[in-house]
Amino acid sequence: MNSDFDHIESVYWVFTQLCNDHCDHCYNASGPQGSRISHAECMAIIENLPERMDRLILSGGEPLADRKLLFAILDRIRERYGDTVQLMLQTNGDLLTPAHLDTLIEKGVTRFDIASIDRFHKAAGSRLMELAELFESRGVDGQDRDPLIEKETYLKKSRLSWGYWGANEEMWLGGNWARGRALEKDIWLRDPRHNFCTILSGARNFLGGYTDIPQEISIQLWRINPCCPGTKFPMGDARVDKVSEVLQRMSTHPVFRHLNDGNPYRMGEHLGISEAEAMAQGTALQNVCLYCDHFFGAHMRELERGSFVALPVAGR
Repeated sequence: MNSDFDHIESVYWVFTQLCNDHCDHCYNASGPQGSRISHAECMAIIENLPERMDRLILSGGEPLADRKLLFAILDRIRERYGDTVQLMLQTNGDLLTPAHLDTLIEKGVTRFDIASIDRFHKAAGSRLMELAELFESRGVDGQDRDPLIEKETYLKKSRLSWGYWGANEEMWLGGNWARGRALEKDIWLRDPRHNFCTILSGARNFLGGYTDIPQEISIQLWRINPCCPGTKFPMGDARVDKVSEVLQRMSTHPVFRHLNDGNPYRMGEHLGISEAEAMAQGTALQNVCLYCDHFFGAHMRELERGSFVALPVAGR
Protein backbone atom coordinates (compact mmCIF):
# COMPACT_ATOMS: atom_id res chain seq x y z
CA MET A 1 0.00 0.00 0.00
CA ASN A 2 1.20 3.51 -0.77
CA SER A 3 2.36 5.84 1.98
CA ASP A 4 2.56 9.00 -0.14
CA PHE A 5 -0.93 10.02 -1.19
CA ASP A 6 0.27 13.33 -2.57
CA HIS A 7 0.94 11.26 -5.70
CA ILE A 8 -1.91 9.30 -7.32
CA GLU A 9 -1.60 7.44 -10.59
CA SER A 10 -5.15 8.04 -11.79
CA VAL A 11 -8.15 10.19 -10.83
CA TYR A 12 -11.50 9.56 -12.50
CA TRP A 13 -13.70 12.64 -12.11
CA VAL A 14 -17.36 12.78 -13.09
CA PHE A 15 -17.59 16.56 -12.93
CA THR A 16 -21.14 16.66 -14.33
CA GLN A 17 -24.13 14.37 -14.62
CA LEU A 18 -25.67 16.54 -17.31
CA CYS A 19 -26.05 14.50 -20.50
CA ASN A 20 -27.72 14.71 -23.89
CA ASP A 21 -28.80 11.07 -23.53
CA HIS A 22 -30.97 9.26 -20.96
CA CYS A 23 -29.67 5.69 -20.98
CA ASP A 24 -31.51 2.97 -19.08
CA HIS A 25 -28.24 1.47 -17.83
CA CYS A 26 -26.73 4.69 -16.42
CA TYR A 27 -25.35 4.07 -12.93
CA ASN A 28 -25.37 7.76 -11.91
CA ALA A 29 -28.75 8.63 -13.47
CA SER A 30 -27.26 11.19 -15.86
CA GLY A 31 -29.50 12.93 -18.36
CA PRO A 32 -30.81 16.30 -19.59
CA GLN A 33 -31.73 17.13 -15.97
CA GLY A 34 -28.64 15.51 -14.46
CA SER A 35 -26.99 16.93 -11.35
CA ARG A 36 -24.30 19.58 -11.76
CA ILE A 37 -21.85 21.47 -9.58
CA SER A 38 -20.72 25.06 -9.99
CA HIS A 39 -17.61 26.53 -11.53
CA ALA A 40 -16.47 27.63 -8.06
CA GLU A 41 -16.92 24.11 -6.68
CA CYS A 42 -14.90 22.62 -9.54
CA MET A 43 -12.09 25.10 -8.95
CA ALA A 44 -12.08 24.20 -5.24
CA ILE A 45 -11.90 20.50 -6.11
CA ILE A 46 -8.90 21.09 -8.38
CA GLU A 47 -7.11 22.83 -5.50
CA ASN A 48 -7.77 19.77 -3.32
CA LEU A 49 -6.45 17.22 -5.81
CA PRO A 50 -3.07 15.57 -5.03
CA GLU A 51 0.10 17.49 -5.74
CA ARG A 52 0.99 14.95 -8.43
CA MET A 53 -1.24 12.90 -10.72
CA ASP A 54 -0.18 10.76 -13.64
CA ARG A 55 -3.54 11.12 -15.34
CA LEU A 56 -6.94 12.73 -14.94
CA ILE A 57 -9.96 11.17 -16.63
CA LEU A 58 -12.85 13.62 -17.10
CA SER A 59 -16.24 12.01 -17.55
CA GLY A 60 -19.95 12.48 -16.96
CA GLY A 61 -22.77 12.51 -17.77
CA GLU A 62 -21.57 13.85 -21.04
CA PRO A 63 -18.64 16.26 -20.58
CA LEU A 64 -19.45 18.12 -23.81
CA ALA A 65 -23.00 18.78 -22.57
CA ASP A 66 -21.32 20.94 -19.89
CA ARG A 67 -18.76 22.34 -22.32
CA LYS A 68 -18.08 25.72 -20.71
CA LEU A 69 -17.30 24.02 -17.40
CA LEU A 70 -15.18 21.35 -19.11
CA PHE A 71 -13.03 23.96 -20.83
CA ALA A 72 -12.62 25.90 -17.57
CA ILE A 73 -11.49 22.73 -15.77
CA LEU A 74 -8.95 21.97 -18.49
CA ASP A 75 -7.57 25.50 -18.32
CA ARG A 76 -7.17 25.37 -14.53
CA ILE A 77 -5.61 21.91 -14.60
CA ARG A 78 -3.01 23.14 -17.07
CA GLU A 79 -2.34 26.21 -14.90
CA ARG A 80 -1.75 24.06 -11.85
CA TYR A 81 -0.01 21.01 -13.32
CA GLY A 82 1.40 22.18 -16.63
CA ASP A 83 1.91 19.22 -18.96
CA THR A 84 2.73 16.71 -16.20
CA VAL A 85 -0.76 15.12 -16.23
CA GLN A 86 -2.17 12.92 -18.98
CA LEU A 87 -5.64 14.33 -19.70
CA MET A 88 -8.24 11.84 -20.87
CA LEU A 89 -11.84 12.46 -21.88
CA GLN A 90 -14.65 9.90 -21.79
CA THR A 91 -17.52 10.97 -24.03
CA ASN A 92 -20.43 9.39 -25.86
CA GLY A 93 -19.20 11.24 -28.96
CA ASP A 94 -22.63 12.59 -29.91
CA LEU A 95 -21.65 16.24 -29.41
CA LEU A 96 -18.06 16.03 -30.63
CA THR A 97 -17.48 18.36 -33.60
CA PRO A 98 -14.27 19.26 -35.45
CA ALA A 99 -14.17 22.61 -33.63
CA HIS A 100 -14.65 20.97 -30.23
CA LEU A 101 -11.94 18.41 -30.96
CA ASP A 102 -9.53 21.17 -31.97
CA THR A 103 -10.24 23.05 -28.74
CA LEU A 104 -9.82 19.95 -26.59
CA ILE A 105 -6.47 19.14 -28.18
CA GLU A 106 -5.37 22.75 -27.77
CA LYS A 107 -6.28 22.56 -24.07
CA GLY A 108 -4.16 19.46 -23.55
CA VAL A 109 -6.44 16.42 -23.93
CA THR A 110 -4.41 13.61 -25.49
CA ARG A 111 -6.71 10.61 -25.06
CA PHE A 112 -10.35 10.26 -26.14
CA ASP A 113 -12.58 7.30 -25.23
CA ILE A 114 -15.93 6.92 -26.96
CA ALA A 115 -18.02 5.12 -24.34
CA SER A 116 -21.23 4.55 -26.28
CA ILE A 117 -20.70 1.79 -28.81
CA ASP A 118 -23.61 -0.36 -27.67
CA ARG A 119 -27.37 -0.67 -27.96
CA PHE A 120 -28.10 1.26 -24.76
CA HIS A 121 -27.06 4.66 -26.10
CA LYS A 122 -29.20 6.81 -28.35
CA ALA A 123 -26.84 6.69 -31.33
CA ALA A 124 -25.99 3.01 -30.64
CA GLY A 125 -22.56 3.42 -32.19
CA SER A 126 -23.83 4.82 -35.48
CA ARG A 127 -21.29 7.69 -35.41
CA LEU A 128 -18.28 5.42 -35.00
CA MET A 129 -16.98 5.65 -38.57
CA GLU A 130 -17.67 9.40 -38.70
CA LEU A 131 -15.72 9.84 -35.46
CA ALA A 132 -12.91 7.63 -36.75
CA GLU A 133 -12.55 9.90 -39.78
CA LEU A 134 -12.64 12.99 -37.57
CA PHE A 135 -9.90 11.68 -35.29
CA GLU A 136 -7.80 10.60 -38.27
CA SER A 137 -8.10 14.07 -39.79
CA ARG A 138 -6.53 15.52 -36.63
CA GLY A 139 -3.76 12.93 -36.34
CA VAL A 140 -5.36 11.12 -33.38
CA ASP A 141 -4.17 7.49 -33.41
CA GLY A 142 -6.73 4.73 -33.00
CA GLN A 143 -4.30 1.85 -32.39
CA ASP A 144 -4.07 1.94 -28.57
CA ARG A 145 -7.04 -0.06 -27.31
CA ASP A 146 -6.35 -0.30 -23.60
CA PRO A 147 -4.45 2.71 -22.24
CA LEU A 148 -6.59 2.72 -19.12
CA ILE A 149 -4.59 -0.23 -17.78
CA GLU A 150 -1.29 -0.19 -19.62
CA LYS A 151 0.84 2.33 -17.76
CA GLU A 152 3.48 2.60 -20.45
CA THR A 153 0.72 3.73 -22.84
CA TYR A 154 -1.15 6.30 -20.79
CA LEU A 155 2.07 7.86 -19.52
CA LYS A 156 2.91 8.89 -23.09
CA LYS A 157 1.27 12.22 -22.35
CA SER A 158 1.96 13.98 -25.63
CA ARG A 159 0.68 11.24 -27.93
CA LEU A 160 -2.83 11.71 -29.31
CA SER A 161 -4.93 8.54 -29.27
CA TRP A 162 -8.53 7.37 -29.10
CA GLY A 163 -10.51 4.20 -28.51
CA TYR A 164 -14.07 3.00 -28.01
CA TRP A 165 -16.07 0.60 -25.88
CA GLY A 166 -19.59 0.04 -24.63
CA ALA A 167 -21.89 -1.76 -22.23
CA ASN A 168 -22.86 -5.42 -22.36
CA GLU A 169 -24.73 -7.75 -20.08
CA GLU A 170 -21.62 -9.68 -19.01
CA MET A 171 -19.60 -6.65 -17.95
CA TRP A 172 -20.90 -3.11 -17.58
CA LEU A 173 -24.38 -4.23 -16.62
CA GLY A 174 -22.94 -6.54 -14.02
CA GLY A 175 -21.24 -5.52 -10.81
CA ASN A 176 -21.30 -1.77 -10.64
CA TRP A 177 -24.41 -1.21 -12.70
CA ALA A 178 -26.78 -2.17 -9.88
CA ARG A 179 -27.00 1.57 -9.36
CA GLY A 180 -29.06 4.52 -10.51
CA ARG A 181 -31.29 4.01 -13.52
CA ALA A 182 -30.07 0.45 -14.13
CA LEU A 183 -31.45 -0.51 -10.72
CA GLU A 184 -34.63 1.48 -11.34
CA LYS A 185 -35.14 -0.18 -14.74
CA ASP A 186 -34.23 -3.60 -13.33
CA ILE A 187 -31.61 -4.41 -15.98
CA TRP A 188 -28.62 -5.12 -13.73
CA LEU A 189 -26.93 -8.51 -13.84
CA ARG A 190 -27.79 -10.77 -10.91
CA ASP A 191 -24.50 -12.49 -10.22
CA PRO A 192 -22.91 -12.17 -6.75
CA ARG A 193 -19.77 -13.90 -8.09
CA HIS A 194 -19.07 -10.91 -10.31
CA ASN A 195 -16.66 -9.03 -8.06
CA PHE A 196 -16.40 -5.57 -9.58
CA CYS A 197 -13.96 -4.58 -6.82
CA THR A 198 -11.17 -6.60 -8.43
CA ILE A 199 -10.91 -4.68 -11.72
CA LEU A 200 -9.97 -1.17 -12.81
CA SER A 201 -12.72 1.28 -11.79
CA GLY A 202 -13.46 -1.03 -8.88
CA ALA A 203 -11.96 -0.38 -5.45
CA ARG A 204 -8.93 -2.66 -5.76
CA ASN A 205 -5.66 -0.71 -5.61
CA PHE A 206 -7.26 2.68 -4.88
CA LEU A 207 -4.78 2.96 -2.00
CA GLY A 208 -1.97 1.44 -4.07
CA GLY A 209 0.30 -1.54 -3.48
CA TYR A 210 -0.51 -3.52 -6.63
CA THR A 211 1.21 -3.27 -9.99
CA ASP A 212 -1.21 -5.04 -12.37
CA ILE A 213 -3.68 -2.10 -12.52
CA PRO A 214 -3.21 1.60 -11.82
CA GLN A 215 -3.98 3.17 -8.49
CA GLU A 216 -7.23 4.99 -9.26
CA ILE A 217 -9.80 6.87 -7.20
CA SER A 218 -13.14 8.24 -8.34
CA ILE A 219 -14.73 11.60 -7.65
CA GLN A 220 -18.45 11.61 -8.42
CA LEU A 221 -19.22 15.34 -8.67
CA TRP A 222 -17.62 16.08 -5.25
CA ARG A 223 -17.83 12.67 -3.56
CA ILE A 224 -14.43 11.01 -3.06
CA ASN A 225 -14.87 7.27 -3.71
CA PRO A 226 -12.67 4.18 -3.80
CA CYS A 227 -14.43 3.02 -6.97
CA CYS A 228 -16.42 4.28 -9.91
CA PRO A 229 -19.89 3.50 -8.49
CA GLY A 230 -18.81 4.61 -5.00
CA THR A 231 -19.62 3.30 -1.56
CA LYS A 232 -22.98 4.18 -0.01
CA PHE A 233 -21.33 7.07 1.83
CA PRO A 234 -18.39 8.95 0.28
CA MET A 235 -14.97 8.91 1.90
CA GLY A 236 -14.84 12.70 1.75
CA ASP A 237 -15.95 15.89 0.05
CA ALA A 238 -13.41 17.07 -2.52
CA ARG A 239 -14.76 20.61 -2.32
CA VAL A 240 -13.43 20.99 1.22
CA ASP A 241 -11.20 17.96 1.90
CA LYS A 242 -7.69 17.39 0.61
CA VAL A 243 -7.87 14.15 -1.36
CA SER A 244 -4.46 13.01 -0.10
CA GLU A 245 -5.53 13.48 3.54
CA VAL A 246 -8.74 11.51 2.97
CA LEU A 247 -6.79 8.62 1.44
CA GLN A 248 -4.23 8.70 4.24
CA ARG A 249 -7.04 8.36 6.76
CA MET A 250 -8.72 5.53 4.82
CA SER A 251 -5.44 3.62 4.62
CA THR A 252 -5.64 2.86 8.36
CA HIS A 253 -9.17 1.47 8.33
CA PRO A 254 -9.81 -2.28 7.89
CA VAL A 255 -12.92 -1.77 5.75
CA PHE A 256 -11.06 0.25 3.14
CA ARG A 257 -7.95 -1.90 3.33
CA HIS A 258 -10.08 -4.90 2.34
CA LEU A 259 -11.64 -2.89 -0.49
CA ASN A 260 -8.13 -1.98 -1.63
CA ASP A 261 -7.39 -5.71 -1.79
CA GLY A 262 -10.56 -6.32 -3.80
CA ASN A 263 -12.20 -8.28 -0.95
CA PRO A 264 -15.56 -6.60 -0.20
CA TYR A 265 -16.89 -9.74 1.48
CA ARG A 266 -14.18 -9.35 4.15
CA MET A 267 -15.07 -5.75 5.05
CA GLY A 268 -16.81 -6.73 8.26
CA GLU A 269 -14.28 -9.15 9.75
CA HIS A 270 -13.21 -6.64 12.41
CA LEU A 271 -16.90 -6.43 13.40
CA GLY A 272 -17.18 -10.21 13.71
CA ILE A 273 -18.82 -10.74 10.31
CA SER A 274 -17.16 -13.67 8.59
CA GLU A 275 -16.47 -13.82 4.89
CA ALA A 276 -18.89 -16.76 4.61
CA GLU A 277 -21.67 -14.75 6.27
CA ALA A 278 -21.00 -11.80 3.98
CA MET A 279 -21.03 -13.99 0.88
CA ALA A 280 -24.34 -15.49 1.96
CA GLN A 281 -25.77 -11.98 2.26
CA GLY A 282 -24.30 -11.06 -1.14
CA THR A 283 -25.86 -14.17 -2.66
CA ALA A 284 -29.23 -13.16 -1.24
CA LEU A 285 -28.84 -9.66 -2.69
CA GLN A 286 -27.45 -11.12 -5.96
CA ASN A 287 -24.83 -8.38 -6.39
CA VAL A 288 -21.57 -7.42 -4.68
CA CYS A 289 -22.25 -3.68 -4.91
CA LEU A 290 -25.66 -4.13 -3.33
CA TYR A 291 -23.92 -6.05 -0.54
CA CYS A 292 -21.52 -3.11 -0.12
CA ASP A 293 -24.50 -0.74 0.17
CA HIS A 294 -26.12 -3.06 2.70
CA PHE A 295 -22.92 -3.29 4.75
CA PHE A 296 -22.36 0.46 4.99
CA GLY A 297 -26.03 1.12 5.72
CA ALA A 298 -26.25 -1.53 8.42
CA HIS A 299 -22.94 -0.81 10.17
CA MET A 300 -22.48 2.92 9.86
CA ARG A 301 -22.64 3.60 13.59
CA GLU A 302 -20.28 0.75 14.42
CA LEU A 303 -17.78 2.10 11.91
CA GLU A 304 -18.03 5.56 13.44
CA ARG A 305 -17.52 4.23 16.97
CA GLY A 306 -14.26 2.52 16.02
CA SER A 307 -10.82 4.00 15.58
CA PHE A 308 -11.95 5.57 12.35
CA VAL A 309 -12.76 9.27 12.08
CA ALA A 310 -16.47 9.61 11.26
CA LEU A 311 -17.33 8.78 7.68
CA PRO A 312 -18.48 11.97 5.94
CA VAL A 313 -22.10 11.82 4.86
CA ALA A 314 -23.70 14.19 2.38
CA GLY A 315 -25.40 17.04 4.20
CA ARG A 316 -23.55 16.51 7.47
